[in-house]
Parts: sequence; structure tokens; C-alpha cells
Amino acid sequence: MTRTVFRGGTIFDGSAARPTPGDVVVEGRRILDVGTDLDGDEAVDCAGLSVLPGLFDCHVHILYSGLDTMRALDTPLSYYFYEAAQNLATVLGIGITTVRDASGADLGMKRAVEDGLVEGPRLLVSLTMLSQTGGHGDPWHVCGSEVDLFPAYPGRPSGIVDGPDEMRRKVRQLIREGADVIKVATSGGVLSPRDDPRHGHFRDGELAVLVEEASAANRFVMAHAQAAEGIKAAVRAGIRSIEHGIYLDDEAIEMMLERGTWLVPTLIAPTGVIAAAEAGVAIPEASVRKAHEVVATHRDSFRRAVEAGVRVAMGTDCPISPHGTNLDELGAMAESSSMSPLEAWRAATSSAAELCGLDGELGTLEPGKRADLVLLDGDLGDLSGLEKRVAGVWKDGECKGGRPALTPS
Repeated sequence: MTRTVFRGGTIFDGSAARPTPGDVVVEGRRILDVGTDLDGDEAVDCAGLSVLPGLFDCHVHILYSGLDTMRALDTPLSYYFYEAAQNLATVLGIGITTVRDASGADLGMKRAVEDGLVEGPRLLVSLTMLSQTGGHGDPWHVCGSEVDLFPAYPGRPSGIVDGPDEMRRKVRQLIREGADVIKVATSGGVLSPRDDPRHGHFRDGELAVLVEEASAANRFVMAHAQAAEGIKAAVRAGIRSIEHGIYLDDEAIEMMLERGTWLVPTLIAPTGVIAAAEAGVAIPEASVRKAHEVVATHRDSFRRAVEAGVRVAMGTDCPISPHGTNLDELGAMAESSSMSPLEAWRAATSSAAELCGLDGELGTLEPGKRADLVLLDGDLGDLSGLEKRVAGVWKDGECKGGRPALTPS
């Protein structure tokens, strides 16, 4: 089997260690060795490049390509799957080799990537988001119509659920139909028309049943949680990660620290709504207003969570900001808090892998791990223009972008 040595780069292995000059040897789908003066059958010249593990986006909607409701009404359902193939290639091309899809993608999309029908990052799918009637996932509008950007179909059921018994049945259905992770909305949100991000959703009994059923099937739960009360309810129930966390208060942060709950901040999401509206995308006025209201609060909540020591993993909520801009989240995290650039990179590598339960296989450059590597032009301390600086992407030992020249070692 051919051994490929990535030679002469600056190695960031995803751990707390500082980047150092070195080499990485890959054989087949696995990393064989990391060190200095290593050899192989062929070589990739990494001089002037940083070499780091494949990146994660822990909160993305790969099936969708924007926020325009009128466009969605004029788009055939099957068209989304062709767009998804383009989105998958875009995200993989900027070095993201694993994503946790936060509703939209289904088992068929995951298998299409696994079987090589389309190129893309490996997918952890949630299928749909569980929401109470009138909650963040309820497509009802005041005109009396339902405008559902996530329509139900075989393999991706409706996520509207009320009461413990319905919750138990729905979680079992999602697991039956291929969900790797269960997503629930424990608060209102910015983009939904008839709820408030400051209000908590679902009662403790409903969430307890959800976590019980997910845990029985060895599945983690992620919670869209913006309101402080929704965050606390999710933490009490044992939900693994808080998505967004806009209105974190001190009690919620302390609870997260006690339980080891993760935060996936998605800081570029509200600013993405504002940018899309300014570009002329048809977004309801109430959603644009809510986006403006939450930006400063969101960043302050994240800053306080980081300072307290809450565990953080990178997620973006793309395509609220377009697919391909995902790496902007790294700069937003560093700019909004005391998080250093290297801590931001860890949030997108080793920490993200741990959140997703994949740290035995991914997230660091170590012998035996899957050979996901990214070559980045320039210093890792510079978080600007990252998507344009990606010089090469490998997933499971195969070059997926950039295609640097291979030479005999």
C-alpha cells in the first residue's frame, strides 16, 4: 500500500500542543505516523503551509441554499437534492470533512456520500427538528397557510410534537428512519414567524422522555435553545449541546459547567440574516427585526460562556450565511471572546469530534486516526480569508481539493 508523506509543513495536530514543523505519513485511509524526517513512497510538499485535521461544522443545513421564502415556494422538492450535491462539494472544498446536519438531510443523502455517488463531507443527520405546536419549527403563518421550508416526506417526517407520548413515538420514528442525532427546539427562534427567541418551549416531562429514548438508542440530542429558560430546560434534561445560546444567563452557564454541556454558538447566523435582507432576499420583517435585536446579546453570551470555561464546538447554521463562508465562524468566535485562534481551531477539530462522539476516529492528527487533512496557506493565527487559503483537502486519505503535486519521496 502506498505511503504518502506530507512533508515540511507546520503541524497543528488538533490538541492543545502548539503548532510545530513536521511531517505526516498517510497509508490508505489512516494516518500512519506524525513526526519529523519521515519518509514515504510519494510526497506532498507542504513548505509554507499549515497541516491540520479535517474540520467539522457541527450545525449546518446542507439541503438548503438560502432564506428566500418565495423562492422556496417556487422550488420543486427534488431540486433541493441536486442543490445539496453542490453544497456538499462547496463545504468539502473549504476543508470541512465532517458535518452534523441540524435538519434537512436524510439517510439517503448520507449514503450517497458514503457510497461515492456525490462528493462531500461525511454526514451526521438529524432528519428534522422536533418542535411544539407554535414553536420554532411550526410552519403555520398568520394567513392560515403552512409554508414549510422543511416539508415532510418518506424518510423525513414532520417534527411537530406535543406531549410525552407523542415525543416518545416521534423519537423512535426518527431513529428508525436513520437519525444519527436528535434535534429539538427548546425555545423560539429568529426565523420562525410566530414565536419569540426569549421564550422557552416544551416542558420538562417531554424533554425527559426525548432524552430517555435517544439515550436508549445511543444517540445524542442537540437543542436549538436561545431563551435562557429553554437552555436550562435542555441542560436539566441531559441534552448534550446547546445550539445558539443567545440569551445565556449566569445560572444557565453554571448549569452547563456542572453538566459538561456543550455550546455550539453559530455567531454568524444572525448577521447572515441581516446581510441577506440587505441584499434583497425576501425575509419576513419580524425575522429581520429579531436578528438585529440578538446580535450584541449573542456575542456577549458567548464571551461570558468562554470566560467561564463552557466547552465549545464550531457550528455555523449555514446557509443562513452562504455555504462556503463557514470558516468565518472561527474569526467571529475569536473576535467575540477571549478565545485564541488556536482555541477556535480546536473548536473545529478535536472539540467538535468529541462533541459528536467521533474523537476515537477524527479531530486530531495521530497514528491510527482517519486520514482527514487540510493544508492551509499562511499562519493559523490569522483567521481572515480562510476559505481562499485552503490549498488542499484530504478525506479518508483521498485528495478532495487543491490537488497539490505528488512527487516520489
